[in-house]
Amino acid sequence: MSTPVSGMRAVSLIARREFRTQVVKKSFVVSNVIVLLAIVGGIVALSIFSGDDDTSSSRLGLVGQPALGQTLTATGDALGVPVEVSDSADAAAARDRVAAGDIDAAVVAAPGGAVTIVSQDTPDSGLTMVIDSAVRQYAQDQALVAEGVDPAAVAAAVAGVTVNTEVLDPPDPEQGQRIALSIAVVIVLYMQILGFGMYVAMGVVEEKSSRVVELLLSTVRPLQLLWGKVLGIGLVGLLQLVMYGVAGVGAALATGVLTITGTAVGVLLSTIGWFVLGFAFFAVLYAAAGSMVSRQEDINSTSMPLMFVILAMFFSAFAAVDNPDGTLSTVLSWIPPFSAIMMPLRIAAGVASPLQIVGTIVLMLVVTAALSWVAARIYQRSILRIGKVVSWREAVGSR
Repeated sequence: MSTPVSGMRAVSLIARREFRTQVVKKSFVVSNVIVLLAIVGGIVALSIFSGDDDTSSSRLGLVGQPALGQTLTATGDALGVPVEVSDSADAAAARDRVAAGDIDAAVVAAPGGAVTIVSQDTPDSGLTMVIDSAVRQYAQDQALVAEGVDPAAVAAAVAGVTVNTEVLDPPDPEQGQRIALSIAVVIVLYMQILGFGMYVAMGVVEEKSSRVVELLLSTVRPLQLLWGKVLGIGLVGLLQLVMYGVAGVGAALATGVLTITGTAVGVLLSTIGWFVLGFAFFAVLYAAAGSMVSRQEDINSTSMPLMFVILAMFFSAFAAVDNPDGTLSTVLSWIPPFSAIMMPLRIAAGVASPLQIVGTIVLMLVVTAALSWVAARIYQRSILRIGKVVSWREAVGSR
């Protein structure tokens, strides 16, 4: 006769068995290696393509008015569209250089003051703006000289006039990166909670259908088996989340895709913490759902309500990404289990106060503890019932 194993030792042994069973699977190792390579490779590719800014100077050929070349160069630098100006002998030579691709455009200045831009196709708007501004500035300087006024003195007088701007609601320079982090948090938490919640349910059904659970319950109590399975599979999910998070944040910081180091690390830590809370909330319910059926193909009938709740969390979080400080996200962040996905989103957006974070954690723990007690009772009542599917009403209401 088997000797019962008591207390935390039983839970620890079951959790260790579940953890080892999952992490040594070839499918687990191969799939995670592929995902990690995809994460790092995708971030590196993003950094390469997004960082490929065209900062090269536009090449201009100038015909006539040599002094205009200095104005073109200075105007280009001032407007952030640098240009390189070279002289051409005449208009025909300049057109030949444009046709050959030696220069991007030619500026042909006629003696009467008219200026013509020659280009292979429609010139870039930035380059057109530089040429137009430079020509007007040059013409203005020439007119001042003709009237006996020093253009440098006028420029110095104008430079002394300053315009100050007071912005009441300045934009957050980190907003783009925070939105990207928020979207990543929503997607990762959705996949991890849903995926590993289903692992718990499928593991319970597998043991029940193979009658292994009857052997296990000869040495451990139902609640020990329940919590051991939840902890073991939860540790696998936590390990996977940490690997993905460290790889993603590390690659993003190393390549410069993310520059908000403190925020990125804080978001990673908060995501890990909220995964633990969210998984604990759903895992015991998924275990209860699994205990109510005897076949893998029946598991959707009992786990469907949980999936609807997770989908509602996912879509509401995406609706709140653009307005994380709005009424919807603020209210839902206080309602378990929506807290598990709304609060890390708000933390990533930088709109969650310490009081809100602590308050939602406490509330999530209280509700999770209450639901765990209900789920444990359902598990105890249903785990040894072989045959027909046990409904939620029957499982909750049976004595």
